[in-house]
Amino acid sequence: MKRLIAIAVLAALAAGCATVPITGRRQLSLVSDSEVLASSLTQYRNYMGQATVSGNRSQSAQVERVGRRIADATERYLRDNGLGKDVSAFAWEFNLVQDKEINAFCMPGGKIVVYTGLMGLISSDDELAVVLGHEVAHAVAKHANERMSQQMLAAAGAQAVGFATQDRSAMVQAAASGIYGLGTQVGALLPFSRKHEAEADYMGLALMTMAGYDPDSAPAFWHKMAAKGSGKSPEILSSHPSDASRVAAIEKALPEIKAKYAPRR
Repeated sequence: MKRLIAIAVLAALAAGCATVPITGRRQLSLVSDSEVLASSLTQYRNYMGQATVSGNRSQSAQVERVGRRIADATERYLRDNGLGKDVSAFAWEFNLVQDKEINAFCMPGGKIVVYTGLMGLISSDDELAVVLGHEVAHAVAKHANERMSQQMLAAAGAQAVGFATQDRSAMVQAAASGIYGLGTQVGALLPFSRKHEAEADYMGLALMTMAGYDPDSAPAFWHKMAAKGSGKSPEILSSHPSDASRVAAIEKALPEIKAKYAPRR
């Protein structure tokens, strides 16, 4: 029996691997795009049904304008790098929601929400692109898919053979419940891991640069975000590495980002 379980685990891991665009990192992927989107779309719609969309037309237009420009650059990159099939997984939406929290989040498939509390710190399209590039990166890297896959593998545990025998839809739903914060923050993803956040930082810099925004605005913006915390980090920073190490990593990455991803003139 133990041998059968070990074989099942190895088979699941071998079959369930994917590669993250831009970084090239290998990730666990036991859940298809269609399964993730089906499980997340309902939660997103529930959230938006309860949320108050901002009436600030100027800020809402800015979120839409910058978000769409980054999304367009993202899709061009995917198509140009043989990943055109991945584009169909995205139906981009960029919403500004009335909430005093300094936060933004991304649901699978490109459903991105920015809180009005965050907009109080945004002084330019470049700064907004830092945030939206980061959130788009979560979608492109399929971090939600990876987390659901990790939940499913952990839940199977010693019962790994269950991948072949259990009700898959029930396993997917259980994994979704573990990352969407059901019963607490309906529709909002629970914090990503630090590894995912650091990857989204790097990818977000690349995506905003491809879209023609200035990545050099990122270090000063994150310093500003950290200073606003006044001893308690804004929610968007809650699961990130320390402020100093995060900015250091961004500054280290900037020369490579600009050399590789700046639009050719």
